[in-house]
Formats: sequence, C-alpha cells, structure tokens
Amino acid sequence: MNNKWTVALGTGLLAGAIVMAGCGSDSATADKKADGNQVTLKVGASPVPHAEVLNNVKDALAKDGIKLEVVEFSDYIQPNMALSDKELDANYFQHKPYLDNFISEHQLKLVSVGAVHIEPMGIYSHSVKDLTAVPQGGKVAIPNDPTNGGRALLLLQEAGLIKLNPDAGIMATVADITDNPKQLTFSELEAAQVPRSLDDVALAVINTNFAMEAGLVPSKDALQIESKDSPYVNIVVVRQGDENRPEIQKLMKALQSESTKTFLEKKYNGAIFPAF
Repeated sequence: MNNKWTVALGTGLLAGAIVMAGCGSDSATADKKADGNQVTLKVGASPVPHAEVLNNVKDALAKDGIKLEVVEFSDYIQPNMALSDKELDANYFQHKPYLDNFISEHQLKLVSVGAVHIEPMGIYSHSVKDLTAVPQGGKVAIPNDPTNGGRALLLLQEAGLIKLNPDAGIMATVADITDNPKQLTFSELEAAQVPRSLDDVALAVINTNFAMEAGLVPSKDALQIESKDSPYVNIVVVRQGDENRPEIQKLMKALQSESTKTFLEKKYNGAIFPAF
C-alpha cells in the first residue's frame, strides 16, 4: 500500500523502476490484439505481492480471451505516470489515500475500479526485540511520502511511542508530533529504501510489500502491525473512462474471486488478507 514526484507515497525516483520485459514503447490500447483473438492487457504492479497476485489469475483470464502482461515497477511513482501516458491499461500497487494524494499533486485523471487486498504496515527492528526497549533518542525510519508517512506516524502513536495532533489525521507529519517522551528522531526515506535502513536505525516502519521483498515475515517479525480494519486497501486503478472496458471488468472479476481469496490466504499466511 502497503509502496512514491510523491511516493507511496514523496520525492525521489528510484532508478531502474521498470524491471520486467514487456513494457515496450507502444501504448496500451483497448483494441490491441495478440495471439489471434486474445486481447492484451498491460497491468503495472509492485513485484510483491501485486505481480504475484496478477500472475495467479493469468490462466483464468487467458480462458476468457485476455493475455495479461504484468509490468513490474520498484517505485510508487512510475506506475501512475505510465498509466496516465497510456503505456499501461491499469495498475495495481497502491491504496486509495495514496491515489487521491497523487491525483491532487499531478492532476491526473485516474480512478479506482475496486479493492483487492490489505497489506498492514508494520514496525520492524534489527536491534530492538520489544517496543518498550526502544532507546532514548533512537532513530526511526519512516516513508517520506505524505500518505505513508502519516500512516507510519499513526502506527507509532498506536504503539504508544508518540502522540500526534488529532487534527492532523492520515496526513500527519513529524511536525504534528505533540509528545515524544523518548525523544525519537526521524529519518524520512523513499518507501522502498526504508527496509535497507534497518541496520542503521532503532525502528523502521515498513510497507508490507517492501518488508516481504526484504525477507521479513510481517506476522512474525513485526513488533507492531496495523489492525485488519486499516483503511489502506490496495486497489486496481485505470484511466477515467476505462472503468467499464470488458477487459477491466474481467480482470476485476478474476482478482475478486474465491480463487484469489484462497491464494492470498495460503500464500501470505496472514500477512496479507482479502478486502472483498
């Protein structure tokens, strides 16, 4: 949602964002055909878990006349820009608060076509085994984009480490901290880089997709994790006007199927759960 000019939501473009073959120079179009009568559908996604979830429905979509091409991105900026530029038909990597903020900042005409899963954000550490043992003046790494940064701070508040101005809401920033008894200091990083800071900080608040890519098991390794009523549901996004394309409707049917629900529950062992 959980994954970045703004990120995952800020500033800082990760080089080599597009890492999967299939993202050619041709624009994705509604009538693009491949393999006879199949329609090709290009969907941008974060590698874990989004691309894995998409790959799981490839066969079902193929039976429905759709050749699904999954284009992997390692940042939270390029997927929306590529979608807006018609290089993709859809993307699947973000939650609604991030999308709303991105649209506001970049004036893009993108819309959600449905929810698929929730990735609870977690607090991790290589040096602390219990949140009560966080050292005085300890450094905490959080995402530097407005939505995930605020989300991280709310989780730290839930853990009892800080208090925030209640008027700040989900867009809280470090400046909204009203009580910081341990005098924690904050390092704001591009969301994909937060896991790499674990050896240098006392705590890191990490989006689940990046935690999993770093080999962390949220249900086992997180010192604190968001509850299942988190509003940060991961969604599929398209350009305005494409919501009712038959291919998009078939994609959503496959992603919101009992088969996908079973896949999420078995594959991620409680770290990720269905939102439909």
